[in-house]
Amino acid sequence: MKRWSRCGLISSHWISHEAPYLPRSSGGRVTFSEANTVRDFVRDLVESIDVPFVQGSYLPRRTDEVLLEQQVREGLVSLNPTVESDPRLADEVIYQLRAILISARNTPNPVVANEEFAAWLTGQKSMPFGPDGEHVTVKLIDFDHFGEHSANHWIVSTEVTYGVGRLERRFDLVVWCNGFPLVVGEAKSPVRPAYSWIDAAAQVKEDYEVNVPAFFVPNVLNFATEGKDFRYGSVGMPVELWGPWRADESGDDHTPVKLGLAAVKEAVEGVLDPDAILDFLRFFTLFATDKKHRKIKVIARFQQFQATNLIVERVLHGRIKQGLIWHFQGSGKSLLMVFTAQKLRAMTGLASPTLIIVVDRIDLDTQITATFNASDVPNLVSTESRKELQELLAAGARKIIITTIHKFGEAPGVLDARDNIVVMVDEAHRSQEGGYGRKMREALPNAFLFGLTGTPINKRDRNTFIWFGSEADEHGYLSRYSFSDSIRDGATLPLHFEPRLSEIHLDEESINAAFDELADRHGLTEEDRTTLSKNAASLEALIKAADRVRKIAVDITQHFTTKIAPQGFKAQVVVYDKATCVAYKEELDRLLGPDVSTIVMSTSRGDKPAWKQWTPGREELERITARFNDPADPLKIIIVTAKLLTGFDAPILYAQYIDKPLREHTLLQAICRTNRVYPPAKTHGLIVDYLGIFDDIAKAFKFDDKSVRQVISNIVVLREQLGPAIEAALAFFPGVDRTVVGYEGLIQAQTAIDSDESRDAFGAAYSVVAQLWETLSPDPILSGYESDYRWLTDVYQSVQPTDVTGRLVWHTLGAKTLELINEHVTVEVPRTDLETIVLDAQVIEDLLTGVRKDIDPAEVEKWITARISKHVGNPAFIELGQRLNALREKYAHSQQASLEFLKELFVLARDTVAAEKAAAEVPREERGKAALTDLFESLKGEETPIIVDKVVDEVDTVVRTVRFEGWQGTNEGDRLVQQALRKALYIKFKIRDQDVFGKALEYIREYY
Repeated sequence: MKRWSRCGLISSHWISHEAPYLPRSSGGRVTFSEANTVRDFVRDLVESIDVPFVQGSYLPRRTDEVLLEQQVREGLVSLNPTVESDPRLADEVIYQLRAILISARNTPNPVVANEEFAAWLTGQKSMPFGPDGEHVTVKLIDFDHFGEHSANHWIVSTEVTYGVGRLERRFDLVVWCNGFPLVVGEAKSPVRPAYSWIDAAAQVKEDYEVNVPAFFVPNVLNFATEGKDFRYGSVGMPVELWGPWRADESGDDHTPVKLGLAAVKEAVEGVLDPDAILDFLRFFTLFATDKKHRKIKVIARFQQFQATNLIVERVLHGRIKQGLIWHFQGSGKSLLMVFTAQKLRAMTGLASPTLIIVVDRIDLDTQITATFNASDVPNLVSTESRKELQELLAAGARKIIITTIHKFGEAPGVLDARDNIVVMVDEAHRSQEGGYGRKMREALPNAFLFGLTGTPINKRDRNTFIWFGSEADEHGYLSRYSFSDSIRDGATLPLHFEPRLSEIHLDEESINAAFDELADRHGLTEEDRTTLSKNAASLEALIKAADRVRKIAVDITQHFTTKIAPQGFKAQVVVYDKATCVAYKEELDRLLGPDVSTIVMSTSRGDKPAWKQWTPGREELERITARFNDPADPLKIIIVTAKLLTGFDAPILYAQYIDKPLREHTLLQAICRTNRVYPPAKTHGLIVDYLGIFDDIAKAFKFDDKSVRQVISNIVVLREQLGPAIEAALAFFPGVDRTVVGYEGLIQAQTAIDSDESRDAFGAAYSVVAQLWETLSPDPILSGYESDYRWLTDVYQSVQPTDVTGRLVWHTLGAKTLELINEHVTVEVPRTDLETIVLDAQVIEDLLTGVRKDIDPAEVEKWITARISKHVGNPAFIELGQRLNALREKYAHSQQASLEFLKELFVLARDTVAAEKAAAEVPREERGKAALTDLFESLKGEETPIIVDKVVDEVDTVVRTVRFEGWQGTNEGDRLVQQALRKALYIKFKIRDQDVFGKALEYIREYY
């Protein structure tokens, strides 16, 4: 291999040691300009013994030439034996390259020419230079000696001029490789606040690429910096999509983000390193076709670049066979898999590996397959059946296979035992960890397994860490890119929550009377009455009440037509179930017309025949999503209940109206449908919340690194416990022949545990086995115990009591009961006075760190009890006491979070003070001050830095200052008071609790 240096292959007639190296300072008065600060700072970081600096005016080229053709010739001779034997052949290659450059001169976007040129640069083109005109591959760049920068001839230049005729432009910085300008950079001054990296990027995108496109035909990437931030992008990429570069800090939430020149230095060392530039060229750029059939170029964001290289490194080393990648929803996991597939397939050490991408839903399969197809990735197959998947694996197919986890369900043992199989599991949640996941691992016993998730995984979902996380990874993740990271970097948008909570009022007296009449008419026992009333009083029945659906549909219509549609955005309505989808569709059709909305739902048994029109197949679903993504199409709203809450990528989706209780990763996956970037007008995604789901966001974000580590390390212990636990459960059946099937075998087993005591003891033993099984699944160790476990499960289920009577009563009278409840339910139009909650990086930090842990519900309860006890005999306070007792009873035996209990206590506290107001004549504002004092006293814990009298005095002072007579009835008055209260609480006393703010505001509205 030939090495490039400043002598030898570089011709001495055009480069000298002195001429290119201009003085680094010019003496005289010191000034800070873009040239002597940012541009030269980047130049000096890039320059090395293998990347010499050559001033633009000293380069061996005319200003109308794109290439350093002398270097191109020398590279062709060095890298191609056929050209070395006949150097004249280099001119034939250069002629082909010039033709591509010329073709781009009259195009405002040189992406098509850039793709063709990239094929030449990456060794995908051939010429008839072999014996008898045989085609041989032409190499322009040495990719075989990665890490050895001297394998290619690199140059960094400043002030490079290029132009045709009178149209001329000068580039601040260019990085050349073997005579090709692969990188163009634009710098702005760090001391002029009017300029930013955006101005520099816009100059590249809107001026240089448009007016001198030929220079960008060989381009790999462009960058822009003003010394404070650094952004890079590809040819044709909108400026809003240019991304930052940050060092890999996976798993560490507390590493401070570098600023200023330190941030630029980190980015330059990451992006402009010669190895990184060639990595971007070969593996981390994609040429795709957008929905309007236009050719676009996509370049990897830093988290995709880093995660791919971590996966590839782990596979090449071969020691650790798994890893977990958490990249938040919307930050580009599908593209990450494309980049990883490209690089793994090119690694010579892997001998043409098989890549399998596993998803848990067909809509995710559709989304990922579409991403790969749009990127023109070769050797791709999406399996249509279990049989096809089994045939491909059994044949050892060297392809990229996309499949769903369920297609492994009938795998007959080992399908492919090779160790150069790499499996990437998308949305690595519960469906990957049960029986299907175990079947997959048995079918591919030596494969590498990488789990990708866009959802933070909480403590309940620990198996994901066990089966994809590695003890070698400090935090349980191989790569992590959090919600805060994605918002900070502009990969996704913040989410705003707009609570529009509907209030449901029940006429209990009328309902009870009607219910008693119904129960008497059918002769129900007391037990049957209890069962029926519990089912009828469920949240489901209240959410689906016809009057409620009607009023919320009106609210959605008003909100959408006034706030969403005028901005050119679209919306999704998430409702309780399929029947409710249809109910909302009927109401929205009446209000907006039938063309504005549609329903998308999955097919299942029990669906009504009329619903078939709303269960599209794959092609029809693609057509619907294409219509939805088209700003000009009249389809503006999609109504869903489960489908399209994952795997649905629609940047035009801005608002999501949620009227369904969602939790944990399902909730996060759903709301993140709205966080996609859609320049230039979309600044955030909007969640309109009709049920109060915001508190569940906090729970979904929480997970404990320590517990994750413990779970990963405890897997060996759990394996050791499984065998003894199964033996302990089987010990209840001495002498029972477990090979006997049918009712004879079941009678034997049930006879062995025929007493209540033995059944209960067996139930406890079985519960231990079931928990271990669930936790260990999909460990292949379970296969050895499967027949015993299935037998124990069958026996347990056969002796488990069932509520046949209750189900029969509900089947008979459930519809009538719901009907009488709906007749006595009234729904108030959703409240619009609630403050929008901005779910940005700071709020997420507060949720994760649990900023408010000092509120003791017991103390608030004591305070209410004391206030009520002062008014013994007063009917109003008797009713409040009854409410308090009911609240205690409700939460005494439940698993409800104390936060919910606390909120209900606050409502009761407010009503208690209101009752006191009616009972005693105290000056209005004095009552307000006293009420505030009581509120803050109730929240004050031993470690709470709240000096109650100071807080109350401050709030009292600022509110009196800004409020005016009748302020409660005006938007301006309410805004001023909220602003003053927020300043007092948030800024002066650092009390950032939203509930405290809300309750204090209620008191102020009441008393001031």
